[in-house]
Amino acid sequence: TNPTNTLFAVKRLIGRRFDDSVVSKDKDMVPYKIVKADNGDAWVEVSGKKMAPPEISAKVLQKMKKTAEDYLGAEVTEAVITVPAYFNDSQRQATKDAGRIAGLDVKRIINEPTAAALAYGMDKQRGDQKVAVYDLGGGTFDISIIEIAEIEGEHQFEVLSTNGDTFLGGEDFDLRIIDHLVESFKKEQGVDLRNDPLALQRLKEAAEKAK
Repeated sequence: TNPTNTLFAVKRLIGRRFDDSVVSKDKDMVPYKIVKADNGDAWVEVSGKKMAPPEISAKVLQKMKKTAEDYLGAEVTEAVITVPAYFNDSQRQATKDAGRIAGLDVKRIINEPTAAALAYGMDKQRGDQKVAVYDLGGGTFDISIIEIAEIEGEHQFEVLSTNGDTFLGGEDFDLRIIDHLVESFKKEQGVDLRNDPLALQRLKEAAEKAK
């Protein structure tokens, strides 16, 4: 019910400069304000307050930390955080900063396709392998080719190549559904819902449920 102060897909902004082409495209797609920080980074503005993407990501990590603690019945102080294979050093550092803000000692930042291969037990298979890992997430659709090499009984993972679309994920599916509903409503009722932020927010919630 408060679209301009409801944040989502902030991961696309983390570690990016305000004049980055991805940020420029994102500004036209989200209802909240993306602003330029004093250092040139892309930040968001919520209720008149400017916030860095790592601060927002930290809120998510704090929630995950609490969920893990509730399940384990013990305090969680350390974490390994996964990131897309294409993340650069700035994006990886910003992710690590988010973990620190959340009160976590981030032991490692590892690539998401590597984490997927580990989750599927590919480190338990003998011999060398080359594996294609597809990742359809909330904001991106990526493919990574990883090599798993067995060296003296230990498995080493290396991302050989990665590519993808930063604007082909769950959020983008939502937007397509919203566009379809808005156009249909405009044809039937003669009213353009794009001029009503609250209506668009409700359509987004409906699109997420329908998806």
